[in-house]
Amino acid sequence: MNLTNSTARVLKPAPATAHAPATAHAAAASPALTPLGLVTILLGAALPMIDFFIVNVALPSIEHDLHASPATLEMVVAGYAVAYAVLLVLGGRLGDTYGRRRLFLWGVAAFGVTSLACGLAPGAWWLVGARVAQGAASALMLPQVLATIHATTRGERRSKAVALYGSVGGISVILGQVLGGVLVSADLAGSGWRAVFLVNAPVAVAALLCAVRSVPDSRAGQPTRSDIGGTLLLAATLIALLLPLTEGRAAGWPLWSVLFLAASPLLAWCFARVELRAERTGGSPLLPPSLLREPGVRRGLVLGLPIFTGFAGWMFVSAVALQQWLGFSPLKAGLTLIPMGVAQFAASMLAPRLVTRVGSRALTLCALVHGAGLALIALTVLWTPYASLTPLVLAPGLALCGLGQGVQLALYYRIVLAAVPAAKAGAGSGLAATVQQSCLALGVATLGSLFLALVPGAGMRDAFAIVLGAQLIGLIGLALLSLRLPRRLA
Repeated sequence: MNLTNSTARVLKPAPATAHAPATAHAAAASPALTPLGLVTILLGAALPMIDFFIVNVALPSIEHDLHASPATLEMVVAGYAVAYAVLLVLGGRLGDTYGRRRLFLWGVAAFGVTSLACGLAPGAWWLVGARVAQGAASALMLPQVLATIHATTRGERRSKAVALYGSVGGISVILGQVLGGVLVSADLAGSGWRAVFLVNAPVAVAALLCAVRSVPDSRAGQPTRSDIGGTLLLAATLIALLLPLTEGRAAGWPLWSVLFLAASPLLAWCFARVELRAERTGGSPLLPPSLLREPGVRRGLVLGLPIFTGFAGWMFVSAVALQQWLGFSPLKAGLTLIPMGVAQFAASMLAPRLVTRVGSRALTLCALVHGAGLALIALTVLWTPYASLTPLVLAPGLALCGLGQGVQLALYYRIVLAAVPAAKAGAGSGLAATVQQSCLALGVATLGSLFLALVPGAGMRDAFAIVLGAQLIGLIGLALLSLRLPRRLA
């Protein structure tokens, strides 16, 4: 999933690409982006996000049909996020070098093919592999969207295009939940959960045909080299950390899981050394270590940990709990989360105005509002009789959660990028996006595993409430950390 789309309203146009901004010369030389071209690339941005939320709604059906273990379901979600996180910056650099239109076309085509592979998966681990490939396809496609907007629009047209890009995230939350529930419940031609993936194929074909005709080409005037060594080490680090966290508990913590966890710090050290050496020798490190010497960047990235781990963990746990504990159909589960999606969309639209009025304390406020929503949901599920737990009863808490999330997601990028030197804007936003996606995978691996470990002994209701409590602790930490931010945000 790519949540950066919900943040774009508060980003300045200068760091428009999350990877390597185009030079002024390249932007001037590129043809203007037409309305059809803008709609096409925004459709490309929406596809992976909608697919993330659709998958969450479909998880219980996937578990039943493919006889997948709960840990394997975690991999269905986390595998996508890991592949995206690892290849995100590389995808942007490939677009800068070989042309963003070409990489966008390749990404859309690959997304359609990998969606078919997901929809036709004969087994659970086939689906996990196809999801990893789908994440890689997204990493080719998505970086080109903001980069193309930046290179082919100017002035007011660029501002409007970025604002539209920002609204895609909130709309995708709502559309993904409802569409997922509709498709799974409709069971079109007996396809069941497979329809949530198969529906991407014709949409990808339509986007591909439109992109060929309407998306202009652009590339960086001086593209940077790809950091293959850094990419491989980052991938190894994330896999060594996340695979045992998702699979180790269910497998009884075998030797391989312990060895993987032990190796992850060493791999992380090797990655840091390779990046330091690349930067010292004038290379193009995947994630420049010098950025971490900026105090504001470090603070912003730390803030992202509770924001994104909590969000991903919540989406996974709520999808399982609503259907397997409360017995909601996929459609009813999707409709239940609409108040959260609507509130999140509204909050992301209002975030710039809120920051203007209260500065960084907006993050403190939204953490407290989000925490109040989680506490209200926990009290509701603990004290309300099972038969009375309807979508309407859960709606107030979900709406508060959505209000908090909408502002958090918007402010994360603003806080990080405000501390990044202008000359490193592309690398800084690439770092922020990579950390975001890594935390999404970590959230599923940790909070999801905690929930699944508690269910056999405590029951699903108490396990759900405990996970909400763990997320609430993270939000309290977020509120305290936000108090150390400068009151005025750039």
